[in-house]
Formats: sequence, C-alpha cells, structure tokens
Amino acid sequence: VQLQASGGGLVQTGGSLRLSCVPSGLTIRRYAVGWFRQVPGKEREFVAVINWTGDRKYNIDAVKGRFTISRDTAKNAVYLQMNSLEPEDTAVYYCAAPSNRPVYSSLDAANMYDYWGQGTLVTVSS
Repeated sequence: VQLQASGGGLVQTGGSLRLSCVPSGLTIRRYAVGWFRQVPGKEREFVAVINWTGDRKYNIDAVKGRFTISRDTAKNAVYLQMNSLEPEDTAVYYCAAPSNRPVYSSLDAANMYDYWGQGTLVTVSS
C-alpha cells in the first residue's frame, strides 16, 4: 500500500490550498483516510479523517472550520481543502490509512494508522 500526497506549496496568510491523497493498493470505499501534520520538534497532529462510510471528523481546535475533507470514490482520492490559512498551519501534511477499521472515536490517533504518505509541505507566509 502506498499513499501519494500532493498539493502543498507556499501561500500567503488568508490563502487556500487543496491537498490530494491517492492511495494505491487500498480502496477508500473500505478504509478511512486521515490527514495529519507535523512541524519540527513537535508531535504529529491530527487534522481530519474521512472514514469508509464518508463520515468526517476534524480537529476542531486546529482547523476552526477552515478545512474540509472530502473524497472522490471514482478516483480513489481524498482531498483536504484548506481556506483562510494562517502561519500556524505551516507544516508537513501527511495522509495516512489504517490496515483495518478502527472504531470511529480512535481515528484521531496517529498510532491507529499503518500506512503513511511521504508528506507535502505547506508554508504560509505572514
């Protein structure tokens, strides 16, 4: 299983980016796909997840209603639309998937995920 994340870049405060995650060897109809982010010296932080039924969960404190996770099952792709970006959103963003179906309440825990993409860097300038 591999997950290919893309869409990061440099954007000014208030700008938008859309990240994409395309898994291979795994279908998003059957597994959850989550987004995490990490800055140097800090632990990986949960951002959002969409599970196999399409239910969504967010780190409300981190995204504050600015981010939306979605999926296109025909393309087997998951997206993270990020609006009103702030310098505090600067991080490497990773998409990830578990090898099974963890209970919904645990999908915000990084240790529930077995497969990780390579990460895409998002830099928000002030």
